[in-house]
Amino acid sequence: MAGINMQQLMKQAQQMQQKLAEAQDNLEKVTVDASAGGGMVKVTVDGQMQIKSLTIDPDAVDPEDVEVLEDMIIAAVNEAVRGVAEIANKQMGAITGGMGGGFPGMPF
Repeated sequence: MAGINMQQLMKQAQQMQQKLAEAQDNLEKVTVDASAGGGMVKVTVDGQMQIKSLTIDPDAVDPEDVEVLEDMIIAAVNEAVRGVAEIANKQMGAITGGMGGGFPGMPF
């Protein structure tokens, strides 16, 4: 492998690994708030894709139409998860220069 400086390559790999670790630490501090149904359902998801809070306006609860409430909850959670994924992908792209990849265990 002529022309490749292995020490420089190893140094770059170590720097990238450190930046990835820092990005994961930063992601642990991230929270994304989302809502559905005009704010009737609100959810907060953290950077580890865990639901931290869920608020349901009492007016959203109709025993005759539970499916609407279920749909609002799903929509709010999905929106928050997409927000976390977008933040993680932006951080990852900044580190890898757009080479792709994601955080281990993260669904993106």
